Amino acid sequence: MKKYKPSFNKPSANDDQGVRAKKHLGQHFLTDENIASKIADTLSYEGYEKVLEIGPGMGVLTKYLLEKETEVHVIEIDTESVEFLESNYLHLRGRIHEKDFLKFDLSEIFRDEQYAIIGNFPYNISTQIVFKVLELREQIPEFSGMFQKEVAKRICEKEGNKTYGILSVLTQAFYEAEYLFTVPPSVFNPPPKVDSGVLRLTRKENYTLPCDEKLFFRVVKTAFNQRRKTLRNSLKIFNLPDNLREDAIFGLRPEQLGFQQFIELTQKIEPHAISGK
Repeated sequence: MKKYKPSFNKPSANDDQGVRAKKHLGQHFLTDENIASKIADTLSYEGYEKVLEIGPGMGVLTKYLLEKETEVHVIEIDTESVEFLESNYLHLRGRIHEKDFLKFDLSEIFRDEQYAIIGNFPYNISTQIVFKVLELREQIPEFSGMFQKEVAKRICEKEGNKTYGILSVLTQAFYEAEYLFTVPPSVFNPPPKVDSGVLRLTRKENYTLPCDEKLFFRVVKTAFNQRRKTLRNSLKIFNLPDNLREDAIFGLRPEQLGFQQFIELTQKIEPHAISGK
């Protein structure tokens, strides 16, 4: 595999070269080189040759990604950050994409290729980033990065806990989720008001569902929208027959079900939901 060596003078994480953090973009620039290097090491770089970094800012994580045996692409919505990257990271020429990740069609960069996603994600769109990754999972075997700690914990949480919810179930149905380490506010500029957490998602060998996928998503979301109720009550919208609603699983609350049980629940509902019975 080709070794992509960085051809630039590495800017320091504390380099004050004029990129201003913008509140409306949720920007908090990481200033700790060791943590940046540690985040870059969370990916295995196996089974794919390209990595997409979301929101590189001034490139504190980017420079460590460029040292890996991979082709790095970055996507950044902030024009000022893009200009900084173009001036300081000449090796990235042609692979700096000034786009909104949530709206951009990634097939323009990656056709049918496998690639990983990494980043220090803006808190305000981090859950939306995960949902888009789930949609694109056929091409994304690995995903890692920094979230608000509470969100990262929720994604990795197991059933039976209060923080376990929609994002936990949907993510864990397709990926193995690992909470890796916590990052304090003091290593950001400006510092956020809460701790951050780094996680890793590794796609499961079998990442297709043995049930209707759209119905699975709908069942999970409907159940957790009234999480204090039993499934017998929260899933009334499906107009299920009385004999099915007497099944023991409908006496449980959503946080008591692991993703596999939600698959089984969807399989029970599927014949009735599709037929309209």
